[in-house]
Amino acid sequence: MKGNEMPDVNLAMRVRDLGDGVRIIDIEGEITAFCEEVIVDAHQRAGDGARVVALNFLDLDYMNSGGIGLLVTTLIRAQRQGHQLVAFGLNDHYREIFSLTRLDEAISIYADEEDFLASL
Repeated sequence: MKGNEMPDVNLAMRVRDLGDGVRIIDIEGEITAFCEEVIVDAHQRAGDGARVVALNFLDLDYMNSGGIGLLVTTLIRAQRQGHQLVAFGLNDHYREIFSLTRLDEAISIYADEEDFLASL
């Protein structure tokens, strides 16, 4: 990497609209501080008119502290927009990180998509 070059972003986020104000963002790849544009775009698409936005971490390969920071920013945006942010598909390692950072106190965590849908 030279000078101001940005590292490659290895993140894809797909928004699914389940109707009734419920949206899911399927996350695939790595969440780092360099992914802000991808995350903001996906959250804007999902959050518009939503009552609940679920983050699907099932295909997450990696997330570092910069990525956690972006989740906190996304949580603040969700609160400002008036919708709930929830998560599912976290492995044990990331569940522990959510607990240590107390993100699990602000973002409800479900085991999987079926568990999340049953909660609605």
